[in-house]
Amino acid sequence: MFYYWEKFVDYFVYNLLGLDKNDHMATSFHFFIYDTIKIFILLITIIYLVTLLRSYFPIEKARDYLSGKHKTIGHVMAAIFGVITPFCSCSAIPLFLGFLQARIPLGVTFSYLVSAPLSDAVVIALIFSLFGWKIAFLYVGIGLIIAIVAGLIIGAMNLEKEVLIEVKPVNVEYEEEQRNFSYKIKESWEYTINIFKKIYLYVIIGVGIGAFIHGYVPSDFITKYAGGDVWYAPIVGVIMGIPMYSNAAGILPLVEVLTQKGMLLGTALSFMMAVVALSLPEAMILKRVLSIKLISIFFGVVGFAILLTGYLFNAIL
Repeated sequence: MFYYWEKFVDYFVYNLLGLDKNDHMATSFHFFIYDTIKIFILLITIIYLVTLLRSYFPIEKARDYLSGKHKTIGHVMAAIFGVITPFCSCSAIPLFLGFLQARIPLGVTFSYLVSAPLSDAVVIALIFSLFGWKIAFLYVGIGLIIAIVAGLIIGAMNLEKEVLIEVKPVNVEYEEEQRNFSYKIKESWEYTINIFKKIYLYVIIGVGIGAFIHGYVPSDFITKYAGGDVWYAPIVGVIMGIPMYSNAAGILPLVEVLTQKGMLLGTALSFMMAVVALSLPEAMILKRVLSIKLISIFFGVVGFAILLTGYLFNAIL
């Protein structure tokens, strides 16, 4: 999706500025520029489109359907939708915000937020090529289960009041001025910029932290404390993975290296899941739109599920 933007950043950092690709500072700088602008584009585009479309479509009916008798259906749909969207944890936030603005049930939106960064077609193909179809199948299945169960738990806790951004109700009746397409374009744009102004600084800070860790934390440091067949290895792997930030496709080569250096596959995969689904930059961005309480519950539920996944993979593989 951002192929040409990535190539431009490559040219800017490594050709125009002449920085060395093997230098930690250059790697961090490249990561920061690429991800910051990418997330800004996604934020503005998705929030604007969702806001505009919301004025034309009966979102209330979709919301009522997703929160109906068979509430699990909404979580399953959101989790599957997450698999087909190629977003990292921070890049998934704009669509997560769009779901909130569309008044989709909170638990369902979290099922998407958990599922989206964990796996997509590229990740599935990479896991298949590295570890075989059985591991790929288990990984995707458990990822979907984590997303669905986490969404169901959060949804059952009635935490809507912990959402800090304003979620405007969709009015059935419109004034004549509001029926005008140009008015809706203007209103949607103003609303999008208002949301963007509230969270852009948190995006910069979050991606900056992720860029530093991405460029300066070596794999040997991870294997030193989370490698080997010890009972606490998955715990250390998850704790070390949360501060980091990458997408699943970007972290998989590191996972391969970690397993080659002696880390058990379950520990390595739980580390990867923590990196992609519970990154510190993601928490920094969410801090502007969700309360600390809700973010803590989200991280706690998903982190515990990922930890169990690590122990499960270590036990059966």
